[in-house]
Amino acid sequence: MNLYLQLLVQISFSYIATITFGIMLNIQRRVLNTCAWIGVAGWLSYWVLWQWGSGKLLANLVGAFLIGFLSVVVAPLKQTPTLLFNIPALVPLVPGATAFQAIRYFVLGRLTTAFSYLLTVLMVIGAISVGFMIAQMLGELLQKFRKRVHT
Repeated sequence: MNLYLQLLVQISFSYIATITFGIMLNIQRRVLNTCAWIGVAGWLSYWVLWQWGSGKLLANLVGAFLIGFLSVVVAPLKQTPTLLFNIPALVPLVPGATAFQAIRYFVLGRLTTAFSYLLTVLMVIGAISVGFMIAQMLGELLQKFRKRVHT
């Protein structure tokens, strides 16, 4: 498949996934589009890094960091909490298919394979958490810097 077509598909589906999850969470209309574009940015950073062979953990960490950082930057501009951007934008990064495979292999009785998938899910969740934590810490430092400059 052509690279431009792949990019269009990745952008379209990550935008749709983020915006529909935002609608399900009843997020305000005025921030839905921004939220969806933050989700696209996070997913594209994941997808590009994964295509370059960086591995799922680093790609998820960078994607979650980008989502968290953009949320921290945009939230004061839109005068909303960062969670309104974080939660829906995170949806494309959630390892749902891997979690499904883990449960499937548990049901089939293939415990070794199931635990392998479960370990992957836990590591990806940890990488996403660390990415958000680093973004939050950087955001707090940025806010302290802004206060010092404006004071």
